[in-house]
Amino acid sequence: MSSPRSGSLLAWPAAKPSRAGRPAATREGARLKRKLKENVTAYGLLSAALVVFALFSWYPIVRGVLLSFQQVDFVNAPTWVGFGNFTKLFDDPLFGIAWRNTLLFTGLALVFGFAVPFLTAVLLNELRHAKAFFRLAVYLPVMLPPVVTALMWKWFYDPGPGLFNSALGAVGLPGGQWLDSSTTAMLSLVFVSTWANMGSTTLIYLAALGTIPGELYEAAELDGAGLWKRLRHVTFPQTRFVLLVLLLLQIVATMQVFTEPYVMTGGGPDDSTVTVLLLLYRYAFVYNDFGSASAMSLLLFVALGVFSAWYVRLTRKADRS
Repeated sequence: MSSPRSGSLLAWPAAKPSRAGRPAATREGARLKRKLKENVTAYGLLSAALVVFALFSWYPIVRGVLLSFQQVDFVNAPTWVGFGNFTKLFDDPLFGIAWRNTLLFTGLALVFGFAVPFLTAVLLNELRHAKAFFRLAVYLPVMLPPVVTALMWKWFYDPGPGLFNSALGAVGLPGGQWLDSSTTAMLSLVFVSTWANMGSTTLIYLAALGTIPGELYEAAELDGAGLWKRLRHVTFPQTRFVLLVLLLLQIVATMQVFTEPYVMTGGGPDDSTVTVLLLLYRYAFVYNDFGSASAMSLLLFVALGVFSAWYVRLTRKADRS
């Protein structure tokens, strides 16, 4: 009888292929399984954040859009009114006044609230001593709650025992009706908003100024450039991107002003400080008309979205040219 070893080689089991010799399809399948496992783990860790965003951000947006086309008071069953809420808003005389006041506040805030933080950052950047102290002093108002800031400045503006009128009276100057006059009320609110919010913007500008190479300023000084020329030819071009971004953010933020007029003036005197958000608040919590309030918020959202898209497109064209 012949030995098994003397038989055909086909009788022996085939050798197990090595890892390197696996077919391409097998390797691709293992790679896909590994990626799928990694993705499942990643999305599992992100699921909590996604649920929070869905419940507290995305759902309210969708719900607000639906409410803008309904008559809602959260007492009776909502009824579909289509564009009736928007028609009601356009027929309200305060609607145009609120938009005009909001645009006026935004324009004044750009004059003061955009220029003052940048100039403050430039001055702080030029300091050689006590930098930390002055940066803390500039940022300190941001740490105060907005309502506390508004109440404090309301006392400053008080025509009787207020700080400003008392200081003017001490030097023999007449006091002013800061919040009680329609000619000065809006400007007074702009000063409060600028003082309360300039700290964060100033620190951002300081960070941007810190990235400018010192050689550029040294070269400008050797060429005899003064402070204004250094700002014009070195500082502004080097911080242009930050300036454009913060300009957009400030316009979007100031168009949503609410705390200052609500706490300090209530929209007066003579509706001279009624803003879009303050009128929205009245529709929702005074008139109990949440449908019209949602319609007004949708109009503000669309207006800011269109402006932001136009602004980004305009800046991109300027960068390419």
